[in-house]
Amino acid sequence: MNTIFDRDTWQEIFGSIGQNKMRTIITIIGVLWGILLYIVLSGAAKGVDNGFEKQFERISSNMLFIWAQSTSIPYAGFKTDRGIRLKLSDVKTLKNNIPEIQYIAPRIQKGNFGSSGANAKNGKRSGTFNIYGDYPVLTIVTQKDIYDGGRFINELDIKEERKVCVIGERTQKELFKDDVNPIGKYININSIYFRIIGIHKYVDEGGGSFNDDGDIHVPFSTFKRIYNTGDVVGFLLIAGFDDVNILEVEEKVRAQLKEIHKIHPDDKQAIGGFNLGALFTRIKNFAKGISFISLIIGIATILAGVIGIGNILLISVKERTKEIGIRRAIGASPNHIRRQIILESVFLTIIAGVIGIILGAFILYIINISTQNLEDMPFTNPTVPINFILGALLLMVGLGTLIGFIPAEKAISIKPIEALKDE
Repeated sequence: MNTIFDRDTWQEIFGSIGQNKMRTIITIIGVLWGILLYIVLSGAAKGVDNGFEKQFERISSNMLFIWAQSTSIPYAGFKTDRGIRLKLSDVKTLKNNIPEIQYIAPRIQKGNFGSSGANAKNGKRSGTFNIYGDYPVLTIVTQKDIYDGGRFINELDIKEERKVCVIGERTQKELFKDDVNPIGKYININSIYFRIIGIHKYVDEGGGSFNDDGDIHVPFSTFKRIYNTGDVVGFLLIAGFDDVNILEVEEKVRAQLKEIHKIHPDDKQAIGGFNLGALFTRIKNFAKGISFISLIIGIATILAGVIGIGNILLISVKERTKEIGIRRAIGASPNHIRRQIILESVFLTIIAGVIGIILGAFILYIINISTQNLEDMPFTNPTVPINFILGALLLMVGLGTLIGFIPAEKAISIKPIEALKDE
């Protein structure tokens, strides 16, 4: 009969385990601790990864912000502390000369970086809000959720320099009563009336847009005509294609802008920027690093536990020398003895692995429940892919099989006559 399904074989296995209960339990704990560590650490790394992906899901993950500052090195006849201003023409030059750029959203604003915002009124209600001059491309680079019945700025608004605006939720609450639908209504912004075409929901975008819920968006062309800003741009949101190195794109953008505005190539102050894509990549690499470390720790701990199982079986073989000799004497083949020892090793390894997987899943469940309401913590849904778990379990079975060969070969090397003489 096949050893795996032989009732007597399993009785002998459980009998052997029963004779060394404490030793077996301690060794099993060593193995399950390894896969437990692997699951918990890998799940935590995935939770961090998911958390940051959720924070940045509304904006391009391969994006950078660029703005102008003042020079720190004299160049081409210009002195230091020369104020630099980005222009709309820079957008076209960057797009033409840097093919890695997918989108550029030029923006201009009042109410950030030390400037005062716009004074908006609706009857007796009023407030000061950040106001942005935007292009429709903004909604491609960073998502804007507009309430039903409204819309964002479109190309016709830009072309015709329409006096239309999109307001944030807090702007709506401060300027309108709760039972009033602002869509189609007019508000007075710095003595000029604008028609409201949309209300955008406030969603924390991980610092990716400089916006909040108390803002107003108007067409870029309208903004520059009203405030007489000409072609000046406040800052650029630049999104690279998914497969490009955004750090290299940033270097090219800075170099191009320095050439356009006659800035010394070594001047690090004149062009300011924040590389969101590089930050996102570092976070992803950090999560991958934790996963790799968890894999190494898990394998090392599992290996130590499996070696412990091999030691238990060696001790068991030594203690059962006479029993094995008798079985050999009455006809048990070496292969039968070998399969039984290996089967016992694999059985203990699988038991330890399954318990470790269950405990690891339970711990991740507790962590997930505990972190669901922590809005400021970039941690979401800590899980381990099922194929990773099955791979770890198969690794354990493979190691258990290999380590079982050592006591198995020790067992079949026992000669029946010598075993029967053993005391």
